[in-house]
Amino acid sequence: MHEDSFYGVQARFLIAVDCTILGFIDNEIKLLTFRRKIEPKKGGLSLLGGFMNENENIDQAASRVLKTLTGLDNIYMQQVKAYGNVDRDPGERVISVTYYALINVTDYANSLLPESDLEWISLDRKKELIFDHEQMLDDAILLLRRHAALHPIGFNLLPEKFTLTQLQSLYESIYGETMDKRNFRKKILGMGILERLDEKDKKSSKRGAYYYVFNRIYVFATDQGIIQHIANCCEYYPEADNIVAEDISYTAL
Repeated sequence: MHEDSFYGVQARFLIAVDCTILGFIDNEIKLLTFRRKIEPKKGGLSLLGGFMNENENIDQAASRVLKTLTGLDNIYMQQVKAYGNVDRDPGERVISVTYYALINVTDYANSLLPESDLEWISLDRKKELIFDHEQMLDDAILLLRRHAALHPIGFNLLPEKFTLTQLQSLYESIYGETMDKRNFRKKILGMGILERLDEKDKKSSKRGAYYYVFNRIYVFATDQGIIQHIANCCEYYPEADNIVAEDISYTAL
C-alpha cells in the first residue's frame, strides 16, 4: 500500500490542551477557570483550554492557549496525561492533553486579562466543571501531591514572606488533611530552610506571628523536597516513604 494512501484512510481527530492553574488564596488552593464561550456547555465553568495548531508542538500549544485566555506568560507547567474517551466532548471527537501549574497569585494578579471572564474557584466546586474537567483536576491534584512529597514545588504558591500558619495551611490544602501543629512546626523549623524576619503579622492577634522567608539556596540545592521530610514525621501522607525519588523536570512554557 502506498504511504500516502495509508495515512489518507486513517481517522482524523482534534487535539486540545487543557491547563489546570492553581493558586493559594485565603489559605486554600483555588483553581483558575473561565466561562466557556461556545456550545456545547456554553457558559459553563471550564479549565483553560484550546486546540493545537498545525505548526506547533503540544507544549507550545499549552503556552499559547494559556497566554491567550489569561495573559499569563512564561509559566512553568507539568504535563499530566491525555484523555481520549470517545464521548468526552459532545461537539467533536477530541483528544485532550492536560497540564498543571502552580502560581503565586500576587505576582500575576495584574497580568490576568479582565475581559476573559476568569474566576478563581474553591476545589469543592469541582463538580461544576464541564465535560471531564473534574477528572482532569483530580488527576492534577494527585500528581501535585506526589511531586510535593519530593520537591519544593509548593513554594510557588506562597507570598515572599509568610507565617508558619500560612505554610501549614498550604500543605493541609494540598493533601486535604489536618496536620498536627506542634509536629509540623518542630520539623520545619529544625530543617534550617526558613529565615525568620523581625516583622510580624498582627492581623489575627495582638501578639502577632513572625514572618518567614525560604532559604532558597538550601531548598534548591537539595535533591529531596521539603515535604519528603515533613511527610516522614506526619501521618497525612504515609505513602511518601515508599515513593522512589525521581528527577522531575519542569518544562518552561
